[in-house]
Amino acid sequence: MNKTAEIGEVIDRVQDGMTIMIGGFLGVGSPLNCLEKLAQKDVKDLTVIAIVNSYPGGSFDLAALFERRRVRKFITAHAGTCPEAVRAFKSGELEIEYYPMGTLIEKIRAGGAGLGAVVTPIGVGTLVEQGKEKLTIGGKEYLVELPLRADMAFIKGYRADTTGNVQYRGISINSNPVIASAAEYTVAEVNEIVAPGEIDPERVGTPGIFVNSVVQGYSLPQQQEIYRRMWTKSGYLRETIA
Repeated sequence: MNKTAEIGEVIDRVQDGMTIMIGGFLGVGSPLNCLEKLAQKDVKDLTVIAIVNSYPGGSFDLAALFERRRVRKFITAHAGTCPEAVRAFKSGELEIEYYPMGTLIEKIRAGGAGLGAVVTPIGVGTLVEQGKEKLTIGGKEYLVELPLRADMAFIKGYRADTTGNVQYRGISINSNPVIASAAEYTVAEVNEIVAPGEIDPERVGTPGIFVNSVVQGYSLPQQQEIYRRMWTKSGYLRETIA
């Protein structure tokens, strides 16, 4: 089955009120092209699940979704890096639901694996436990955390073949593989689309069974230039003059 699609086709599937998972970590390993097109779509009341918010300082990746008021609820481990989200939260336009990062990943993993819950000692005796069931196992208290799933997930890989097998490069392996399995419809944005058999099976980070559509994102040189400009502007990378 050929799973390649145009970005416009998959963005058309997004409807008001949907729950959307987005891969990446502080803008690295994020599906940049899909996020740009999603921000441009006239859609509202989204629930967005992402491990952390945008690149520090905002104005990148997830930031446009908050700036254009697309998101009603944000489920995350850290939201403070995005000024656009902080402003929306302070004005009451955005609800934020926090979880410790490891707990959030396990909730997503449980959603992808079909588990009914996960148990964790993290948060026992703190505000985190409010409204949650607790279990005592071996004399130790645990919180019962329910799984997380989404209507759609947007992940970012380096390469994918036309059947949906995804290869990752560098730290884009961060949250993308676990998110890929926890949605009803998963879109893989990649730098390069290849024919079946061109990706070594040992290099496949997400099997095609979890991917519904593969879309062409920025090429690798284009992506590298986007990050180079961003890191230089932020002062994290010094630009040399020949």
